[in-house]
Amino acid sequence: QVQLVESGGGLVQAGGSLRLSCAASGRTFSSNIMAWFRQAPGKEREFVAAISRAGIRTTYTDSVKGRFTISRDNAKNTVYLQMNSLKPEDTAVYYCAAPNLKVTTWPPPLRAYDSWGQGTQVTVSS
Repeated sequence: QVQLVESGGGLVQAGGSLRLSCAASGRTFSSNIMAWFRQAPGKEREFVAAISRAGIRTTYTDSVKGRFTISRDNAKNTVYLQMNSLKPEDTAVYYCAAPNLKVTTWPPPLRAYDSWGQGTQVTVSS
């Protein structure tokens, strides 16, 4: 339904910061709840953060609360993930995702996400 392309990943030292961007295509970006997931080597993909259509509501997994901030600019069809105080355990491929437009609950169930970006690598050295 929506095409997503992540960028901004890279290598940083522990304690550093990085901002990821996700550019979305199409005319209905503002109608989409957006989220970030990540997958570390040997681990399952896990939810990181989500943001509501107007950007008013946000939710985060406990391990990133106080360190990561999700935001969006609907005029630019872009969602961001600002990552501060990075830890080696944050190392993963980060994916941008959107649930089906029919989803109306908050937060949307994880099974509702059906649009995914290609991923961007984040590596945090100790």
